[in-house]
Amino acid sequence: MQTLRTVKNGDTVKVSKITGSGAVKHRLMEMGITKGSEVYVRKVAPLGDPVEITIRGYELSIRKADAEMVEVE
Repeated sequence: MQTLRTVKNGDTVKVSKITGSGAVKHRLMEMGITKGSEVYVRKVAPLGDPVEITIRGYELSIRKADAEMVEVE
């Protein structure tokens, strides 16, 4: 299992599952992170927080705790 947090800069991956629950999962889905979406990892901060991604044509920064909840392939 690979999560969005472990993806390297410049890689493109596909979301396979969101493991969070409740409000966190709902918030991620509202931001466009849904199953089957392609995510391009633009930049990961030196300490891993935040992770800058491009999804559905817009740029987004998410916390590493939230990135750990997104399983990718």
